[in-house]
Amino acid sequence: MDLHALWYVLAALMVVVGLAGILLPAIPGLPLVFAGMLLAAWTDGFERVEWWWLLILGVLTALSMVIDFWATAAGAKRVGASRKAVAGAVIGTVVGLFFGPVGLFAGPFVGALLGELWHGRGIDGARVGQATKVGFGTWMGIVFGIVLKLGLACTMFVLFAWAWYA
Repeated sequence: MDLHALWYVLAALMVVVGLAGILLPAIPGLPLVFAGMLLAAWTDGFERVEWWWLLILGVLTALSMVIDFWATAAGAKRVGASRKAVAGAVIGTVVGLFFGPVGLFAGPFVGALLGELWHGRGIDGARVGQATKVGFGTWMGIVFGIVLKLGLACTMFVLFAWAWYA
């Protein structure tokens, strides 16, 4: 196997792992997809995919990272979360990064729950119920974010294929 073929295999592997990362929150999904596409373009000497195509793909990748945080916060806000709960959801997402997949699923929920309880300054049945509702809203935001990132991934594939074969 020559070196070019090895680079293409590595690029394809990065894209596949990146696709898995869209669903598995411990893996940086679209940044890995972008890195794989960049590696494939570099291996080709940027003859098929020019730099401006990669700039567009890079912007879409950056947008996916914004979507990660925005969707979580929007999901919490949609169910009537307080500002402290939204901040807790975002902080929980960041802290959850250090605890693998379990942390990334539990972090936003726990952060929103604690933020909402802190906002209410009391722990009674109604507060815990609202806080749980807010935590569930953050999970729904995460699911919405995954759907948006899958759409971005499809867009990136179409653009890359268009640039590669045009």
